[in-house]
Amino acid sequence: MKTERKIIRVETPEARPGFLGAGHMARQLVGADFTASDPFIFLMDDVLDKKDFQPAGGAHPHAGFETVSLLLEGEIGDDAYKMQPGDFQRMTAGSGVVHTETIDRPMRLRLLQLWLNLPRKSRNATPRVQDLPLAHAPVLNKEGVQIRLYSGSLNGLTAPVLHYVPLIVADISMEAGTTALLDLPASYNAFLYILKGSITAGKDAQLLNKEQVGWLDLFEAAEPSTLNVTAKEESARLVLYAGAPQHEKIVAHGPFIADSADAIPDLYQRYRSGRMPHIATVPADQRILL
Repeated sequence: MKTERKIIRVETPEARPGFLGAGHMARQLVGADFTASDPFIFLMDDVLDKKDFQPAGGAHPHAGFETVSLLLEGEIGDDAYKMQPGDFQRMTAGSGVVHTETIDRPMRLRLLQLWLNLPRKSRNATPRVQDLPLAHAPVLNKEGVQIRLYSGSLNGLTAPVLHYVPLIVADISMEAGTTALLDLPASYNAFLYILKGSITAGKDAQLLNKEQVGWLDLFEAAEPSTLNVTAKEESARLVLYAGAPQHEKIVAHGPFIADSADAIPDLYQRYRSGRMPHIATVPADQRILL
């Protein structure tokens, strides 16, 4: 018998003005307590309603983790590859990399970008980027429910994205009144983020509304579990994130993640001395189009 998961914590993150200037509102969904969110370090819901041609964003470094990006609206990327709505990207910063996210024209953009921990043994992995276009993500349509899977395995679907930390990312759309039964490992830390409408989730039928985050209970045993999700009186859309905790301490400082504070100054020195490559310039086998 599979373990039935439930929602144990509901959060309603507030949108605040972001660093990209006028028209940028940023909602921090994850990032308050890594011991509770492991392996998820940070997750932002960034909405930009840009009215001018003044460049926003730009080149910046990362090291020690992976960025996991799901673009909901707009266009973003570098000269090597530009993401379109519904596209997914998993960039392994690893030993250190520079990437560019510049918006230089009027546009409405919405991006979910997650910082995902790398296990200690892979902290300095060779940088790589995997791009999964919308059209190549596996999809399941059943009884008014659509599951589009971007990472991991869920309900018979398997995404082609390679991973150091097992991760499920699914965009789920539901017609009013429909129910989805989601199968995921009981040992995966998991949460839902509601993009549209309202749902009830878990064995206690916890109500979650638009722009709320619902965290699931977590079990040590590596056994199957299920999560029951039902759309209320209108259609709903949500994103499921579920990942295997690594149970390792981390130090976060600016754009870098390390195992100890002693490693942070070296990362800054390597970046300032130009020893972190730009992701657009890495060898072809490190830029993977799926």
